[in-house]
Amino acid sequence: MKKVPVELGGKTVLVTGSPGFIGAFLVLRLLREMPSGTVISLDNMNDYYDPALKEYRLRLIEEAAKTSPVQHVFLRGSIADKALVDRVFSEYKPAVVVNLAAQAGVRYSIDHPDAYIESNIIGFYNILEACRREPVEHLVYASSSSVYGGNKKVPFATEDNTDHPVSLYAATKKSDELLAHSYSKLYNIPATGLRFFTVYGPAGRPDMFYYSATQKLTAGKTIQIFNYGNCRRDFTYIDDIVEGVYRVMQGAPEKRNGEDGLPVPPAAVYNIGGGTPENLLDYVSTLQEELVRAGVLPSDYDFEAHRELVGMQPGDVPVTYADSEALERDYGFTPKIGIREGLRRFAEWYKEYYRAGL
Repeated sequence: MKKVPVELGGKTVLVTGSPGFIGAFLVLRLLREMPSGTVISLDNMNDYYDPALKEYRLRLIEEAAKTSPVQHVFLRGSIADKALVDRVFSEYKPAVVVNLAAQAGVRYSIDHPDAYIESNIIGFYNILEACRREPVEHLVYASSSSVYGGNKKVPFATEDNTDHPVSLYAATKKSDELLAHSYSKLYNIPATGLRFFTVYGPAGRPDMFYYSATQKLTAGKTIQIFNYGNCRRDFTYIDDIVEGVYRVMQGAPEKRNGEDGLPVPPAAVYNIGGGTPENLLDYVSTLQEELVRAGVLPSDYDFEAHRELVGMQPGDVPVTYADSEALERDYGFTPKIGIREGLRRFAEWYKEYYRAGL
């Protein structure tokens, strides 16, 4: 699909879900790269995980904004609050919207379904409605590799069937893609969905395995390695994710009419994944080595005594593997940072963050 260049300079960009993990690092990139304009962060700062981590990321953003030519505005609230979303669009009139706000987590969705319907369905609907009333140049939104469910064919391609989700979280993300496609068709809204594959890195989400495992190991607890270690994940470092999002923001699907004279939906979906799935046991071994190297754990730490191989969890899948050929073709980008480098950066950040008592 042909892309229309989107100039970010001098524009207003709305990033929902900032100062969440991906949102915060994207905003930091925008503050560095945009020559002028306004970036709005919108997040409800909920307590799904320790809010102190979001406060820490927000401080990083506010510090970066002091020397940036770009104005930064932080608004506290939920995208499920329709009146708030409407007010933000009416007042700021964003040209580009990056919707990263969502209730994340596969396992959490099993016991807390209401949170997913509220944020991922109602909240995203509110964003789409606002984009319809206050036209935008490009809507970019977060989907997930979870939409591929139990697909056996690998690597996962965006053309693959995604009609069999194995978690409510995955079902809501698939629903977002369908909603975006229909709004693109009906209202000619350029929209691009991004299926993220297991994002990790410094200041990440504590519920993600690499982070929670580190916390358990430093506390002397045992980590559980699911499916007896026979899982493979396409881990994607945060800088690669941000690079992909940043490039996609600047290339919107072209608006055009079909033979019937009606709009062809200016909608697209891409994978962003490392393209080299790692065995979970190898990933754990690399994490342990980097935690020792960084001084987070002592060199004589008995890892074997603190790990347990267990069966598969409900809602989980044994493998994720991204086919990112379309992203490379249309935007000239493929994730490049391997797990050794990525986990090293995380381990070094972890030591500094917790040593400083932040």
